[in-house]
Amino acid sequence: MNDSSTSDIEITLWRTWALTVTHEACEYTEQKFNAEKTGGDPVIPSPKLDTDLVMACDRLVDRLIKAYKNPSGQQIDIARYSKLISPKDTGHNEEREEKLLERCPPGHEGTKLVEIPATILDASGAIIAWYLPDALTDATQKEIWAASDLLAPMLEKSVKVDGNWRTNQGWFNPSSENDALTPGCINLSPAWFQQGHENQSDPEVSASLKGASSEKILKAIARPAAIATAALRVMHPEQYWAGLRAFTSLGEKAESKELPKMSETLQYWASVFNSLSVICNRQTLNH
Repeated sequence: MNDSSTSDIEITLWRTWALTVTHEACEYTEQKFNAEKTGGDPVIPSPKLDTDLVMACDRLVDRLIKAYKNPSGQQIDIARYSKLISPKDTGHNEEREEKLLERCPPGHEGTKLVEIPATILDASGAIIAWYLPDALTDATQKEIWAASDLLAPMLEKSVKVDGNWRTNQGWFNPSSENDALTPGCINLSPAWFQQGHENQSDPEVSASLKGASSEKILKAIARPAAIATAALRVMHPEQYWAGLRAFTSLGEKAESKELPKMSETLQYWASVFNSLSVICNRQTLNH
């Protein structure tokens, strides 16, 4: 076992887990971000990180710093707004939306085009959004593309003529000769609560990761998953540490309940998020 900690939180990770490398990348990213923000000493990356991952973290930090130094304040009280809305607010009730708009008007008038890294702040000065264009290196983008090719068979099967709003054929653009990405929408998770199984007390590995190619898929998305997690480490550290605690608990549960497929999948899962939705060539619905 390997102990990783901050001043007040201790997380235990399995040494063989891909998430352990992700954690090292996150430590480096957060330390480098703070050093550049405050003018501190240079940060040396862990020898456990390969060159491509270090370069990807460096690119991310560069964009995070530029965004942090380019704030755009809005007269929005995000805490007040969040108390007014509920899961029942789907955005489709026009009368309800008008009332919300009256109580929480937009923080600006008109449209503002943002083309460089930036942060959006509410009236209290809290960062409510980060905009990070060009945050992924060419190598990371190529890995995402290659991983999409591995997922093509599952993406193709996911599209249904009578599917729901996530998988309905009408929302997807068919592939063309110039576009090699297969349209589709799938979910990947090492611990997925199975819908429609009322007696299922424990989460299971998602069906998309139960095939023979699951290990290959998880290895293909490891670096992009690490970069997304490193961004979360800087933007929302509390959620980052909560995610690590959850995975520690999942690992113990898989071991104590003898769930070999979950244990195997956790070994290769590199994200602090417990699920990943892959959406290719689909129109975005208003939501």
